[in-house]
Amino acid sequence: MATILMVASEGLPFVKTGGLADVIGSVPAALTEQGHEVSVIMPFYKKIKDKYADRFNEVFTFESEYTVSIYYREIPVRIYSSMVEDVKYYFVEHAGYFERDGLYGYGDDGERFGYFQKAVLEMLHQLNYWPQIMHCHDWQSGMIPCMLKECHRDDYRYSQIKTVFTIHNISFQGNFDASILTPCLGVPYYLYENGAVRFDTGISFMKSAFVYADKITTVSPTYSQEILTPQYGEHMEGILNMRRYDLWGITNGIDIKFWNPKTDPDIYENYDLINVKEGKKANKVALQKEYGLKVNPDVLLVGVVSRLTWQKGFYLMMEQLSAICASPIQVFILGSGEGQIEHTFRNLEEGNKGKIVFYQGYNEALAHKVYAASDLFLMPSLFEPCGISQLCAMRYGALPLVRETGGLKDTVEPYNQYDKTGTGFSFEKYDSVDMMNKLNDAIDLYYNNPEDWDMLMQNAITKDVSWHKSASIYTTLYKELLD
Repeated sequence: MATILMVASEGLPFVKTGGLADVIGSVPAALTEQGHEVSVIMPFYKKIKDKYADRFNEVFTFESEYTVSIYYREIPVRIYSSMVEDVKYYFVEHAGYFERDGLYGYGDDGERFGYFQKAVLEMLHQLNYWPQIMHCHDWQSGMIPCMLKECHRDDYRYSQIKTVFTIHNISFQGNFDASILTPCLGVPYYLYENGAVRFDTGISFMKSAFVYADKITTVSPTYSQEILTPQYGEHMEGILNMRRYDLWGITNGIDIKFWNPKTDPDIYENYDLINVKEGKKANKVALQKEYGLKVNPDVLLVGVVSRLTWQKGFYLMMEQLSAICASPIQVFILGSGEGQIEHTFRNLEEGNKGKIVFYQGYNEALAHKVYAASDLFLMPSLFEPCGISQLCAMRYGALPLVRETGGLKDTVEPYNQYDKTGTGFSFEKYDSVDMMNKLNDAIDLYYNNPEDWDMLMQNAITKDVSWHKSASIYTTLYKELLD
């Protein structure tokens, strides 16, 4: 089995902005169960320090202090660590780069994450820790395969390390001006001139990973094929097609110990397969009472837990507001994002008190309550590399209604009225009428065919959404690299 260092920009239980954090919080443990030795390294953000301020010395251990060169200045690095069960998490500390209110979206992100990656590579030498595989996630770690092969090729300890790069969302590529290449990253400028790291008129951390990583993965089989096309490839489809035989689509899972309606401390009433119908009604009534929805255990409750962005398909929903308001349903929306979508949903709630709730922002405990209370879970995404929410929804017996794209297509089996199979509902075209037609089908089934609805709910809650199968595929990938 392999010794693996995962390099990521966020991860649970420490910090989260999106699905990457869920993966980093759960897949290392699943790989450890397969016999691998897995560690994780990420920046030491202000949000992490604030979260553990009262017991910092109990949680974190100082490991090392050294410097890396950024713009020809020696910049200090401090490394801390923390154990979560059998997984060791390392943290790169630098107050100026990482102790900010947000994680990303700053003008110096190229420099910040260039520093992070140089600090990671130097840490191996400082701690005399030499993993067999460095598994890099998204653009924030995308230059590491290049740095290993181009900047450390004469050191056998570095040159023997294999690299895997996972695309969580190809829309976020880490594209920066070429001026940072040599003085900040320490990468020779001829790699821009020969096109190895060049993208448009600058450089791309993600493209660099596509060129240099030994294997490339993404988070569902369908998405791995979609990104080979101009529609989904975000101008990276050319280089990906060159590497298509090294591209693996491995579906994400979730931590089924954490996402478990039988033991979840955040929901109103626990339940399992035996009493899922009664349990969901009890959670629905409690949610209705707390948030001002009309109390009715029998009404179809549609849940949404999401970033409210164009990618997630909410413009389809906005095109059908009149039809949604006229439907015999209640809607609970939890999320934040684009101002126009937030404004529309805020006004929607104002005009439909007792029927629609919009909770702006993110609340982890409330998300669990929405999964537990909802009968139907809406995810009409324009594209979705994998998606975590539909997996959580099924785990809690809420039937996903999704567009057939990426991981949504791979994980949600559409209802088949003839052979009585399925775990949810799906529509193919990115079209609001098709979405509304499928919503009406679900409404009709809920009220007029409760036997089939209950069957779908049983199918959903028993579906294997764990990491076990995917961890086995990662094991196969690692073995192929090391043989």
